[in-house]
Amino acid sequence: MMKDTAKPAANIPALMAEIGHRAKAAAASLAFAPASAKTQALSAAAAAVDARRAEIIAANARDMDFARDKGLGTAMLDRLMLDDARIDGIIAGLSAIAAQPDPVGETLKEWSMPSGLHIRRVRTPLGVIGVVYESRPNVTADAGALCLKAGNAVILRGGSESFHSSGAIHACLVEGLQAAGLPEDAIQRVPTRAREAVSEMLRMTETIDVIVPRGGKGLVGLVQREARVPVFAHLEGIVHIYIDKAADPAKTLAVVLNAKTRRPGICGAAECLLIHADVAETLGAVVIGALAEAGVTVHAGDGLQHLPGTVPAGDDDWGREYLDMDIAARIVPDQDAAMDHIRRYGSSHTDAIMTEDDAAAARFFERLDSAILMRNASTQFADGGEFGMGAEIGIATGKMHARGPVGAEQLTSFKYLVEGEGATRA
Repeated sequence: MMKDTAKPAANIPALMAEIGHRAKAAAASLAFAPASAKTQALSAAAAAVDARRAEIIAANARDMDFARDKGLGTAMLDRLMLDDARIDGIIAGLSAIAAQPDPVGETLKEWSMPSGLHIRRVRTPLGVIGVVYESRPNVTADAGALCLKAGNAVILRGGSESFHSSGAIHACLVEGLQAAGLPEDAIQRVPTRAREAVSEMLRMTETIDVIVPRGGKGLVGLVQREARVPVFAHLEGIVHIYIDKAADPAKTLAVVLNAKTRRPGICGAAECLLIHADVAETLGAVVIGALAEAGVTVHAGDGLQHLPGTVPAGDDDWGREYLDMDIAARIVPDQDAAMDHIRRYGSSHTDAIMTEDDAAAARFFERLDSAILMRNASTQFADGGEFGMGAEIGIATGKMHARGPVGAEQLTSFKYLVEGEGATRA
């Protein structure tokens, strides 16, 4: 098991510089690595995770003890915990990514010009990707695998809580690289909990091409403020569900309960319920009652506070990411008011409408600009694996380059390949 090197702060810049230069060299080789080698590496990594599952669970137990000592809440502990079922999920994710078509070299478009030029726009790796994430150790596998599939080297810096779990999973990825004859430096993990390592990563413009932060508002905000390297921002999930007056009761009850309670600590969990005034005393009351019965504390706005299981909502409950068994709820007079609320308090992550009215759904899709918009489906589906990407590094909430689930294709750029037959320009 890899140990925390606990290097003195004075050594962190040198450590990170070395990691960066090694990643840069590995990226140069990966850019033209055969698709078969990357597939072999990921398949071997999946086999290694299966073979080492007892070691991974033991490492995770150490992390769970560390997290409990730090006073992490139930939802955060759930994000951190690994068991056989979740390890099966990691294996399935690695296998799914391995089976995907290789995006590198794919022709996106090609055309010819009257000048005699033939032009192709093809996918190419980004280079070196730095991933900074919190708690969830499965991100180690997801990020490492997706970056490799897209021909990128990656530097992984997980949260202090998942230090040992991430180390054990990283060892499996390295085993896969070795089996395929690919450079081990293609997937590196920062071997220290020192926070200065993150600050160094954000300044490594010579060796890191893009930073992907995955975590809470504090982490993402820090990265966005301090990074000199370009950032794919994975902002917090202030996820709304609007219950329209034309919502189907059975669908709505099932979807809202799943969206809040399946895993309340993930970024796709519903955090705010907006209820059309026409159904507030009927369907709205039923949904709030079911949430309360399921153990969810409903922070209710005016007109809902008389319902059992609610507590009065304060101003800070709107736009709040609970990541726990809590949800805010308020009555809105109409759909436009619901959309205004989402624009004001949302994070452009995922928002959903429950309605049988096609026009209302079309208006919701057209007039909101979240990275993911859903109709009559649980927001817990806001996940690259559920979108057919095998896994994801995160949900990008910005508008530049990558948006929504960031899979292998989103971790590529493109270049133009231009051919002629002695063409000259007049």
